[in-house]
This record gives sequence, C-alpha cells and structure tokens, in this order.
Amino acid sequence: MRYQTVLTAILIVGTSACAQMPRSGLDFEASLKAQADAWDAAIVRKDQDAIAANMAARFLAISSAGALSDRDRFIANLTSAELEIDPYTVEEFQIRRFGQAALVTGRTHMTGRYQGKPFQTDYRFTDTYVYESGRWVVANVQTTEVASQ
Repeated sequence: MRYQTVLTAILIVGTSACAQMPRSGLDFEASLKAQADAWDAAIVRKDQDAIAANMAARFLAISSAGALSDRDRFIANLTSAELEIDPYTVEEFQIRRFGQAALVTGRTHMTGRYQGKPFQTDYRFTDTYVYESGRWVVANVQTTEVASQ
C-alpha cells in the first residue's frame, strides 16, 4: 500500500510539473521570448532581484575571452556602479527547445559606458534555459564577440 501511495504522489507531482510547462511551440516560444526580453530590461536597469530571479542556482557564464563567472559574480558585474548599459535589442533571436532545456541565441549591438568611458560591442550569445522547479531559468550564458567588419 505504501508503495502505491508513493507512486501516486510521484505521478501527481510529475503531471502537475508538466502541466505548468507550455505545451505548444508557439506558446512556449512567446513565453520564453517575453522572459528573455524582461531579463534584458532588468539588466539595463540593474534590477538585481529580477536578474537573479531568472537564473539557476548553479548558473555559469563564459565570456568571449573564456573567463568564467558564477551567478554571484555575473550579477555583481552587471550591477556594478562602473557599468552603464544602454537599452538594446536582440537581432536574429531564435529559440530551440530540447525537452526540458532550450537554447536562446541572438546577436546584439551593445553600447554604454564603463568607468565613464563609452564602449560599443557586437556579440552573439547562447543562453541555455532549463526547466527547473516548475519554471524556466538561465543555467548558462556564453558570448562571442563579433569582429568589426
């Protein structure tokens, strides 16, 4: 009897978790696109709580130079008083879903100021989202600088 109770509980939890995951491709893509756009906006306004809320606990970022940043370092870098990022748009935005993981890719032209000096950079990125604890979160970010043409 105890085995059946545990099995039933597992099935109920599993079914409810799957029910929370958008099923159709268009619903899923629209939802994740809105989430990614909101994360970009939070980064621009340096909203530490909103940035963190979109990230997995075991988050990792890999920069164009190959440097690694964990979740805390990534948030600290983005919210540093020395950095100001202008609002930006993502071009070539694409989502590819693989079960409970999704790759979000795109290209961005970013401008702003670092230590009071203007900067601009073009880069491609891959954000790896995973479905964890009933929600989609970013587990990994990798950027690659695009050479000037």
